[in-house]
Amino acid sequence: MKGIVLGGGCFWCIEAIFQRVKGVQSVISGYSGGTDPEPNYSKVSRHIGNHAEVVKITYDEGEIGLEELLDIFFHSHDPTTLNKQGADVGPQYRSIVFYADESEKKTIEYALKNAQKDWSQPIVTQVKPLEDFYKAEDYHQNFFNNNPQQGYCSVVISPKLHKLQEKYVELMSHD
Repeated sequence: MKGIVLGGGCFWCIEAIFQRVKGVQSVISGYSGGTDPEPNYSKVSRHIGNHAEVVKITYDEGEIGLEELLDIFFHSHDPTTLNKQGADVGPQYRSIVFYADESEKKTIEYALKNAQKDWSQPIVTQVKPLEDFYKAEDYHQNFFNNNPQQGYCSVVISPKLHKLQEKYVELMSHD
């Protein structure tokens, strides 16, 4: 099993997307990239500690590669907007990918360069070494699956999932 930590807006969206990718074993919502050793939703929302909302993905590289995960990532949010995804604004919503080693960093940089072909504006996704990952509060875990009728889920996440499931039909389940 391999792992990667990604941030691209609200972690509820990214979590829901990657939970449906074949070969992904687990997706945990959390915080990373900041300085606060005890981040929580309240502090991150108030920009205390500069953490991003992220997900930690564990995947079976025999079923899906990092390149495919990154392709989905770069097309699941707008990586050209700084500290903003749709109506979600603030540094906690920045586009960011954390790598564990130089090999992952090279794969991420290649995927970013490749994804740039699909965007007219420059991609502003940060690429940084993973230092710490902090699991978010329990009520953030599996949020979309537990709350599909909640406003944000039905208006923002559901249409995004449908679009990605059409684009990545071989890589995503359609539950």
